[in-house]
Amino acid sequence: MSPSSLSGATIAVIGAGTMGAGIAQIAAQAGHRVRLHDAREGAAADAKSKLAKTLDGLVAKGKLDAAAASETLARIEPASAIAELADARLVVEAIVENLEVKRRLFAELEGIVDAGAVLATNTSSISVTAIARDLKRPERLVGMHFFNPVPLMKLVEVVSGLRTERAVADAIFELSKAWGKVPVHAKSTPGFIVNRIARPYYAETLALLHERYVTPEQADAALRAAGFRMGPCELMDLIGHDVNYAVTESVYAANYFDKRYVPSGVQRELVDGGLFGRKSGRGFYDYANGAPAAKPAGARRGEVLASAQLLVTDGRTAQQVAAETRQRDVAVFDWTVGPGGALAFAVADGASEGFAEQAAEVIAAAGYEPLRVGDAPGLVVARTVAMLVNEAADAVQQGVCEQAAADTAMKLGVNYPAGPFEWLEQVGTARVVALLGALAAHYGGERYRTSPWLVRRRLSERAA
Repeated sequence: MSPSSLSGATIAVIGAGTMGAGIAQIAAQAGHRVRLHDAREGAAADAKSKLAKTLDGLVAKGKLDAAAASETLARIEPASAIAELADARLVVEAIVENLEVKRRLFAELEGIVDAGAVLATNTSSISVTAIARDLKRPERLVGMHFFNPVPLMKLVEVVSGLRTERAVADAIFELSKAWGKVPVHAKSTPGFIVNRIARPYYAETLALLHERYVTPEQADAALRAAGFRMGPCELMDLIGHDVNYAVTESVYAANYFDKRYVPSGVQRELVDGGLFGRKSGRGFYDYANGAPAAKPAGARRGEVLASAQLLVTDGRTAQQVAAETRQRDVAVFDWTVGPGGALAFAVADGASEGFAEQAAEVIAAAGYEPLRVGDAPGLVVARTVAMLVNEAADAVQQGVCEQAAADTAMKLGVNYPAGPFEWLEQVGTARVVALLGALAAHYGGERYRTSPWLVRRRLSERAA
């Protein structure tokens, strides 16, 4: 199969929900004839009717030409039976996230479509290798993971299972580009790229909440100041704690209960109480009167001047630094990797209140909003960024993706302000490795073990 073999092909989409309808829309807009099928009677026709309204809205706003909208809609044909998909050269599945259901569907499709047709799954978490296990031609099954909303989100993870032919993955890669998307290659491992690398963004804040070092408001403010569009608590409220917790459980189990991915009791309590976030009216925040207003990040005007008593965090607590240096007045402040705003800092237990006020004044003078939090190892931004870098490094070490793919995926898939390897270049390998080492020393166990990729890079830098 050549990379251009899907150009102009008839596309079948199975599943007329939000994701399936979105995939059908972008395929039709790219000029493909699309057959949309759903097991629910009338669902495909309903999805086409909703799409007509969406396209009309885009025309009214001047974002789409009326003729183009009409042509797009005309290319989508609801299919009442799966047998009507026989002429499709690509079938994209976007149904329920259930391994056995997907296996049955693809086994049925093998008896309907041509032997040269490509089969793609939009799964976000199930192994492509496992889905393909019982197929007669498992080499033609590939992951084509879109992000919601499909018409707006640029990223597509092209996921290869153990038996996926490279030519098939390349064909989907090229097709994704033709549809106006930015594809990245990934190996079929738990969470693929985005859902795997993103775990620390939630996990580190949940750990800080569990240990009562921060409040949800403080964690969100600190990470918004680092450039993230939403803080982790408000983002989990938006996603839904039931959904986010279930993904964490899935990744944890799929990684043989590796402690790096362990779910949080804080989030489990919210789920048990039905406090799912925005959709239930309450999560970390109360949405009875609408979403709480987030304070915008201020502009950074300068760097905080470190001294013997006011130090940028290296993973040690202020209390530990005070004990090691035999100074009473010690404060540590967070990494400044973003546009500015709130900057977390902590003071040693024995520090005078006057010194704490002075530390806040120095931070304010540099153009930041002083945010005093508990004396947590690695504070908020530093430990989160370091763990995101660490997870990405492991993904590269294990062949899940390349460095550039990791950066692209995180920026386009979850709107991160920078990719993990871009942060690594900004912060430096030595600081990341040192902070991870301090976290590992503080907590023990395996959660903060340093990626072998980072260890090797640090040794190379020292030898240079």
